[in-house]
Amino acid sequence: MEKQITMIDEALREIKRGSAEIIDIERVEKLLKAYFEEGKTYTVKAGFDPTAPDLHLGHTVLLQKLATFQKYGANIQFLIGDFTAQIGDPTGKSATRKTLTQAQILENAKSYKEQVFKILDESKTEVVFNSDWINQLGASGMLSLTTTYNVARMLERDDFDKRYKSGTPISISEFIYPLLQGYDSVHLQSDIEIGGTDQKFNLLMGRHLQRAYEIGKEQSVLMMPILEGLDGIQKMSKSLNNYIGVADEPNDMFGKVLSISDELMWRYFELLSTRTLEEIKLFQFAVEDGSLHPKKAKEDLAIEIITRFHSEDAANNAKKEFDKVHSKSQIPTDIDEFSVEGELWIAKALVECKISPSTSQARRDIKQGAVKINQEKISDEQLQLQSGEYVLQVGKRKFAKLKVI
Repeated sequence: MEKQITMIDEALREIKRGSAEIIDIERVEKLLKAYFEEGKTYTVKAGFDPTAPDLHLGHTVLLQKLATFQKYGANIQFLIGDFTAQIGDPTGKSATRKTLTQAQILENAKSYKEQVFKILDESKTEVVFNSDWINQLGASGMLSLTTTYNVARMLERDDFDKRYKSGTPISISEFIYPLLQGYDSVHLQSDIEIGGTDQKFNLLMGRHLQRAYEIGKEQSVLMMPILEGLDGIQKMSKSLNNYIGVADEPNDMFGKVLSISDELMWRYFELLSTRTLEEIKLFQFAVEDGSLHPKKAKEDLAIEIITRFHSEDAANNAKKEFDKVHSKSQIPTDIDEFSVEGELWIAKALVECKISPSTSQARRDIKQGAVKINQEKISDEQLQLQSGEYVLQVGKRKFAKLKVI
């Protein structure tokens, strides 16, 4: 019995780790107790709208938590919102979002499935698509669903409230979205649902609808904080270009992790690392007393992340390449090569070599001293490249070889 109590305490500690809020923790404890004492499994649901083809580390905060639940007896309901993605989640949006085509959604969903099993145990994961049951609701079922919640309560939601008061349009379909997400929990009879703190309204809808449909349970809700991007300020997002993608190349991953601030590093350790809290504390103490350099701690974190999504060899090679380029100011071993005919404007060359998104950004980079040719900084934004071979560089991580014929 003492051993079981210790295991339950350990499980609760890891489940609570990094979480922002847990609603009905008592039910979570009961589920864990039933697992350790009777071997009963339980279900944990997490929904993902396949609105983009690639996941980034911000998404994996939830995946890491799902993997923790799997460790302690859970079967995961990995829900791909192929139906709800056609509506678009209104959370945090100041305007109605454009809908995706079914073909785009299915292609993105396929990509998700390929990426998530780098973290989750496939044998303890059920991948489900909510179109399977929402399409079966029909008009009468959908109408019945809308009677479970009223407009006044819906307008209490912060983003709806702001848009309503400012006269910004809100489509009826956006009111339907949280109801459909909640109905997923009714159909799946989920025991626990997890999501980001920005999803609280939608997550609580699951509890409300499970009660309204009298399925005999109300799911617990666990919310994880939103992971800050590389800038340490705004949430990680591809649109803000402050992200580390799950599908990023190892060298890019390594450089991006090393670029985060010393303070943000501990946030990433807590939410992304599989190290125990005790191990992370030891790292912190070592950095504080000067026995461990912050850069070394970031390197260990980078190696762990790259090993998870690629391999240990890829992680070690990325470190060697980073040391070669940054510590010894050498050119990377493997860089893309391009060739053009006739002289070429430097700003256009950076765009053609795919190391600058636009000529205007290239000119800004040149003005700021971030552009090198053959390891020499340049300042002339009107420079024309004559015939010859060049190694172009923007910042510390972007390189390309260019041959002008």
